[in-house]
Formats: sequence, structure tokens, C-alpha cells
Amino acid sequence: MNQILITKKLYITPELKRKKKMYKANFILSIFFLIILISVYIYAAYDRDKAEAMSQDILATAEQEQEDNTVVDSDVLIAVLNDTTDDGTETPVVVSESNQSVTKTKQQSQSGYTYVTDGKITIPKLGIEYGILDGETDSVAETEELLKMSPVKFHGPEINTVGNYCIVGHNYRNKRFFSKVPTLVNGDIIQITDFTNNKTIEYEVYDKYNVVPEDVSCTSQNTDGRTEITLITCTDDSKERVIVKARAI
Repeated sequence: MNQILITKKLYITPELKRKKKMYKANFILSIFFLIILISVYIYAAYDRDKAEAMSQDILATAEQEQEDNTVVDSDVLIAVLNDTTDDGTETPVVVSESNQSVTKTKQQSQSGYTYVTDGKITIPKLGIEYGILDGETDSVAETEELLKMSPVKFHGPEINTVGNYCIVGHNYRNKRFFSKVPTLVNGDIIQITDFTNNKTIEYEVYDKYNVVPEDVSCTSQNTDGRTEITLITCTDDSKERVIVKARAI
């Protein structure tokens, strides 16, 4: 039996040509946007690495300065009669106690903002250690600039003194800066070192909650005479602020 093979001729219509061009254009655009997204991610990662390196350089410089430039403000001499000679008489042993302090050197950011490194924050549980920058004007623009470099004093009294010392830091959604601060729980320890007198105080977390960005009630100085700190950072979606309150032990 003879079999007849019929070949159908495919006609390319103008509509089919138009769709083909559209699919090709969409594919090229998709590749283009994918390249842009990858580039943005790589740049953001580089920017975070650069910020981390800068913050550690700032801390190392401040600690070295504290070590090199510590000066003696005053000496207190205390005479204690606790040494006896061969003939039975007591002789005074002089003990010298020194109150030490260091003058913080003013630095400038790349944008020209002046700041000092007020101290250091250490959170053993999170394995982080950063300098705390204190800007000269406390303007919004200055704070935003300094936050790219390290955590910043946002509000409050002198470091490690009575009142509520508030520190703000970026949440980069990784292990750097204040990204892991939202994981702190009551009882966790935060250490604050004052670079003026090289004194470290431990604070214990006693509260954590979220607020809207406009709510700054966490900066209140009504501490009933206690020495407290407040850590402030963003939630992962940046819609709210995470507030961590801690009290000096």
C-alpha cells in the first residue's frame, strides 16, 4: 500500500514575527537586569566589608591612642604603718595611687564630619567589638555618615555615667555591626569601655521590644538614678526599630 507523506508548510505571519521579537527582547532584558542585580549585590557586599574594615581600624587606632597617651592627672599618697625595723619601730610605707585619663583625639570622616571615639562596645555572646563614635553636631546627616563607619552615640549622658546612654548601629542582615543585636535576650551581657579612663562596665539586658521609627521614647533619661544603655537598630525589613535595654550590674 502506498503511503502518501504530506508535509505542511509553516507560514510565518507578521504576528508570529512580532511575538518572536518580543520574546527575544524580554530575554535580553532579563539577562541585563540579572547582571545589574548581581552587580548591586557584589557592590553591597564589598561596601559592607569596607565598612567593617574601617570600623576595626577606628577601634584599633583609638585603643592604641588610649594606651600611648594615658597621662597621670593626680597622685594620692597614702602612708600606711605596716613595716617594722630591727629595733621595733614602725616605718611608713608610701603607696601611690594614680587617677588616669586620656584626651580623645578628634577625627574627620571622608565627608568632613568631626567625631571622637567615645569608647568601645563589646557583646561576648555575639562576638562583636566596635568603637562608639560621638559626632560633634549630632545632626541627622552627620549621624548617617558616621553610622557607615561604626556604631554611634545617639543620645544621653557621658559614657558609663548615670542616665541612659543610647547607641545606634546598622543592621546589615549579617554578623556585622548591630545585625545580631535583635537576637539578644534578657540576662545577656554587654560591656562598655570608656576610653577617657579605660574603665569597663558590664550591663545586663532586661528588656527588648520594637517601635516605629518615629518613636524615640527609648531615649528617655528617666532611669531613677541608674546607669543604663539602650541599643537601637533596624528590623530586617527596616520597617521598625529594635530596642534593647540594659542596666549596669
